[in-house]
Amino acid sequence: MAVGKNYLKLNDKVEVIAGKDKGRVGKITKIFPALNKAKVEKINIVKRHMKPNMNNQQGGIIDMEAPIHVSNLMLICSKCAKAVRIKTSILDDGSKSRVCKKCGESIEANV
Repeated sequence: MAVGKNYLKLNDKVEVIAGKDKGRVGKITKIFPALNKAKVEKINIVKRHMKPNMNNQQGGIIDMEAPIHVSNLMLICSKCAKAVRIKTSILDDGSKSRVCKKCGESIEANV
């Protein structure tokens, strides 16, 4: 499986642009780079039937967050307060930075 470039990072604020949760906003809690997926808090909630175990004494049907594909997520710029496309720019010291295409504000400084 080919792994594409992932521009999302942990604790980024994202908006879902496709699927059953379209339009909802949340924060990334976990990223799966090999699968090109990310878990977003309170997004893509699924029900799982769990057996009783040490972590879950009672068992039963549990609501949990499932990973969502990164192509269905769009980063939110804190200055624009909108879902935006981003570009990478190389700073004077040689490091890369994510930049909002609408306002030109650096995303790294806002996180």
